[in-house]
Amino acid sequence: MDLKRDKDQDAECEKITAVLLKSRTGEFDLESILFLKLRGLGIHDLGCIGECMNLERLDLSGNNITNLAALSSLRLLSVLNLSANRISNLEPLHSCDSLQNLNLAGNIISSIENLHCLQSLRKLENIRLKDNTYNYTNPVCRTTPYRTKVLEMFPTIKVLDGERVVGRGSDLYQLCKDIDDTIKAGLYKNGQLIEHPDCKPWVEDTYWEIKRSNNAIIEEAYKQFNDVLHECRLLNNRATHVISQTERSMSLKKQPKQYAI
Repeated sequence: MDLKRDKDQDAECEKITAVLLKSRTGEFDLESILFLKLRGLGIHDLGCIGECMNLERLDLSGNNITNLAALSSLRLLSVLNLSANRISNLEPLHSCDSLQNLNLAGNIISSIENLHCLQSLRKLENIRLKDNTYNYTNPVCRTTPYRTKVLEMFPTIKVLDGERVVGRGSDLYQLCKDIDDTIKAGLYKNGQLIEHPDCKPWVEDTYWEIKRSNNAIIEEAYKQFNDVLHECRLLNNRATHVISQTERSMSLKKQPKQYAI
């Protein structure tokens, strides 16, 4: 009997039902659900999720989803995580007008053409098709001009695969990435690490030492700063001591009283 009940519960998790949604969110009305996390439940059928008309954030990562048709009615959806599924067709997402952040890493999207349906999403700013942290990718990511073509298709996006491409910090990010690639290229030759015995530091040994000034005002400020720092350390030590005593007294109060007979 218990085995049958377990099988029924597993079957319910494979398909999204009103009962599942209400139990996960505590909401009685599906239209009241704004945020939903259904990660790693083995879901392959999105069922009635389209009835959550006011849904804004949805996490369906780590399931067995192939068909996204039920998502086409979610016009207010802004953040959607579909990573680690079995999705190849993105057509139903073209009607999700409010979509800003879309994670598709770890699926089976095979070509750039599969992304054309997303070009109508004017608010889309963040697209992820691969995630090196979890080793998630898509077949399309293995094509040589993949990144260039995606940026051409979506000129308004700010972040691609976790890397900022426009906006604040993008130039610095690209510079650091270029430097990192250059260093890596120079460190190895034919797969072997190159040794540089004649390498010297970029600066002198005393470069990073704090140079004391002869200016009396600066000297006085430096002294006052050290005095304040010393007082802060004393206060920290006192606070640590008081906290330790309080924790000790509280632990003694919690111990059950023992009576000797």
